[in-house]
Amino acid sequence: MIANSKRRKGLMAASALLGGILVLSGCSDGDASASGDSGKDTSSANVDEAAAQKTSEAQIKITPGDGTNNASINNSASVTVSKGTLTEVTMTTADGGAVQGAMSADRTSWKPSGQLERSTTYKLAVSAKDSDGRVAHENASFTTVSPANSFIGSFTPENGSTVGVGMPVSINFNKQITNKAAVQKGVTVTSSSGQEVACHWFSAQRMDCRPQDYWQENSTVTLKLALDGVEGASGVYGVQQKTVTFHIGRNQVSYVDAKTKQMKVTHNGAVVKTIPISAGSPDNKTYEGIMVMSEKFKETRMNGATVGFTDDDGKGEYDIKDVPHAIRLTNSGTFVHGNYWGAKSIFGSVNTSHGCVGLSDTKGANDTGTPGYWFFTHSIVGDVVVVKNTGDKTVAPDNGLNGWNLDWATWKAGSAV
Repeated sequence: MIANSKRRKGLMAASALLGGILVLSGCSDGDASASGDSGKDTSSANVDEAAAQKTSEAQIKITPGDGTNNASINNSASVTVSKGTLTEVTMTTADGGAVQGAMSADRTSWKPSGQLERSTTYKLAVSAKDSDGRVAHENASFTTVSPANSFIGSFTPENGSTVGVGMPVSINFNKQITNKAAVQKGVTVTSSSGQEVACHWFSAQRMDCRPQDYWQENSTVTLKLALDGVEGASGVYGVQQKTVTFHIGRNQVSYVDAKTKQMKVTHNGAVVKTIPISAGSPDNKTYEGIMVMSEKFKETRMNGATVGFTDDDGKGEYDIKDVPHAIRLTNSGTFVHGNYWGAKSIFGSVNTSHGCVGLSDTKGANDTGTPGYWFFTHSIVGDVVVVKNTGDKTVAPDNGLNGWNLDWATWKAGSAV
């Protein structure tokens, strides 16, 4: 029987899929095609039989799509299936290295067990079956974002640390950020105290976040970075996705008065210790303003040449290789530190330093009875030191972690959101 036109239209899609069968029949059986209707009957029967054999209903989806570039290293690779279950998922690097993954309990999804590498091409081969056991296959290949096309932010303080009430969240990006609003929206800082937190851009690569007043003591601050896939500049994407928490310790603020040459250490406003100091000399005044401790060193080297204090021969005016109990206040080299080389009589009497705040101490940093030792051991990163009456300018807010020198309105005006 010759198939009528309606039948031919009904079989058109199946014929397209099975074109290989029809062509093979026409090329291999010349006698049948020349003997009347018998060849046509055979071709129609083949089409009918193939069309009746349904393909698998399982629908596999691989993310990202095949051929994707600049894919995320955190969330890119995922496999899901509907109307079926996954039977096999194989993920490899271009050189054949296997990538471990985890299958969901119901076998409807799969994802890698860890973070992917940047600038790496990955291949996925997936099989699934439907309720009737019919198998479906899907393959894809994608390449993750390269270092040249991605940015990260180095942040302080560290996860799990305990810091003083003045510690801001400070993020330094390794690329110039031109889309500041998008990046800032991917950064969230909250406190268990409920304090409002605002962020301020000091430059295209640095953003700090803090509340209006110092953090409340014994509170917990949470930093969430949701920057994965965020376009920070044209063609440059974030790759970070993490949550960081840190604890605020007791409220310690120390007040240095260069005129009286005394430092008063306070807890919640009450003085707990008064220490004689020697601040910057009239020729090398100490910055004024609010400064936050950013680093502590039991002993460190201080060479004047590194901060611009040089003799005519170009060598540093001083080079002390074992300064005890040094606590950094600015990036430019302002410290509170122990001093064993000066006469004991200068502390509380004369300002003699090159801009630092000196405390009486002993060489070796092991004398527990010195003011330098006491202050060092009773201070933590993030504690505040307020300096006044030096006659110098106020420290720049981006010279260290010293954004507290900007009033709240000015601070918030530096937000991109």
